[in-house]
Amino acid sequence: MAEKAPASAEHHDDEHFASGESGAAATFPKQCSALRKNEHVMIKGRPCKIVEMSTSKTGKHGHAKVHLVALDIFTNKKLEDICPSTHNMDVPVVKRREFIARSMLPMLMSIEDGYCSLMDPETCDLKDDLKMPEGDLGNQIKEALDKDEGSVLVSVVSACGEEAILGFKISTKD
Repeated sequence: MAEKAPASAEHHDDEHFASGESGAAATFPKQCSALRKNEHVMIKGRPCKIVEMSTSKTGKHGHAKVHLVALDIFTNKKLEDICPSTHNMDVPVVKRREFIARSMLPMLMSIEDGYCSLMDPETCDLKDDLKMPEGDLGNQIKEALDKDEGSVLVSVVSACGEEAILGFKISTKD
């Protein structure tokens, strides 16, 4: 008769687990037929915003199909998926926060690495792990900081372990 391994050896993988912010999941399931335009959905493993939806009639195989066209919220790349209307799809938990980017903050942006230094308006903690957006948005933020017409509030969107600056506004009240 074979010896039984000690209980600790049997369950050695139980100690390994992935953790998220406050134990919250990055996605949650939602029935495909309940999704709506301008809501978020995961397509090909990417968090996306639905821009177009159409539903086909029930076919000979029993399910109506939903055709989704969506844009990746970080890359703006167009993605498509077709899913039976009764099946669940993953919906990403998308959070949007505003941070202050003032020209008076020391080293707002380091030219060598392109990372921004932002301040949380609630806690006054500095956040310096986000790259300045490339293209028009990055240029507009830099111009707003150079003009110094008020606080520049950048909008940081986070989902599925990714985050990026996706917008900004100028607040004239201090």
